[in-house]
Amino acid sequence: MIEPSLDLYGDAFARVDQHLEELLAATGVRYCLLVDRKGFVLSHKEALWAPRPPALDSVATLVASNAAATAALANMLGERTFSEQTHQGENGTLYVESVGDQALLTLIFDSSVALGKVKVYARKTIPKIGEILDELADAPQPELGDDFSKGASALLDDLLG
Repeated sequence: MIEPSLDLYGDAFARVDQHLEELLAATGVRYCLLVDRKGFVLSHKEALWAPRPPALDSVATLVASNAAATAALANMLGERTFSEQTHQGENGTLYVESVGDQALLTLIFDSSVALGKVKVYARKTIPKIGEILDELADAPQPELGDDFSKGASALLDDLLG
């Protein structure tokens, strides 16, 4: 089973969530997602006024796949990477920018939002999120001891009979 490449939880999740909330408020985008390179949504925010979002797990998978294909193209052209992608339609735009080698900041917005404004605020936010993700990479993996296993088994026995 494929699992996310990052475990975003606790204080780190709250801090990333706060940065996404600030980015959402500053830019006027509809949806703000942090996606890992395997295609998992690590965190997301949506504007209160935004219509029902598309299937975010599908968006994340396709964004990560597209980023992998774009990385292969960059390599073929002698570049280490292309750090951003923009897909503009008649009514909306999808903007994706790398957060280091670990994640992708994905912003979805309508045509009334200026792409330049989104880029400026995204580039201010990315280093902040990148620092948090770097902290997680350096953190020791939590170890679950026998007490956890016994407690979980007891809870499951109580729940399932």
